[in-house]
Amino acid sequence: MAGTDKSRGTSGIDPAGPAIVLVGPQLGENIGTAARAMLNCGLADLRLVEPRDGWPNPKAVAAASGADLVIERARVFAGIPEAIADCQHVYAATARPRELVKAVLTPRAAAAEIRAAQARGERVGILFGPERWGLTTDQVSFAGQIVEVPLNPAFASLNLAQAVLIVAYEWRMAADATPPKFIPTLEAHGGPTELATQDDVLKLFEHLERELDESGYLFPPDKRPAMVRNLRSIFLRANLTEPEVRSLRGVVKALVQRRRDLEARGIKPPKRRPGP
Repeated sequence: MAGTDKSRGTSGIDPAGPAIVLVGPQLGENIGTAARAMLNCGLADLRLVEPRDGWPNPKAVAAASGADLVIERARVFAGIPEAIADCQHVYAATARPRELVKAVLTPRAAAAEIRAAQARGERVGILFGPERWGLTTDQVSFAGQIVEVPLNPAFASLNLAQAVLIVAYEWRMAADATPPKFIPTLEAHGGPTELATQDDVLKLFEHLERELDESGYLFPPDKRPAMVRNLRSIFLRANLTEPEVRSLRGVVKALVQRRRDLEARGIKPPKRRPGP
């Protein structure tokens, strides 16, 4: 999905967001796609523990698809203790059971805890393991809690970027105010953002109804009430905006004007009947 506005710079990044710690990442491409997933969600603190192919890695830059800011800020550490040294809370993302007694949270539950920690000014790190086998039990032992994505138990493996994206997305959504359903603003297109009032929509429909009567479409008379109800329902269900109502009024007027022009020339358009 496209939707990048680079003019906004770093405005969408939360500097207090959790650090994403990739432990032993193997391929530069996977580091790059993980960086892209981070920036999608407003995170930029990428920490690499012993990347197999070294760092910097040109393949990571290419795979990041423009998430250069994350790649450029990435830091390399010799081990997990160094990578999480400034963190008060550490989570390990893993799908495998371990011989450790630790609380297991869904990404959503972990996101709520991480946001609460942020509000207290506390730093959080999230560990992700190598692509082939994930975090070892020893590596998980550095975390206080485990994050596990509830997926199909018969096939729960994710690639690195997928895992990062799911956890980062839930973190973002934990503080996101976007309504679950909304009409995008039209300011960029020179129009107002408001929905049309019911009065405006009904007046539009009444205008259309008159012209449909004139054209003979609302026929036969016994079916007219049902046809009117159905058409009215379509208009009221559509959540038309003010510019859309104006456009539709213009369409109706243009059709009417065409009929009047023909009539002025002595040409009587035939009455139209619904159906094929």
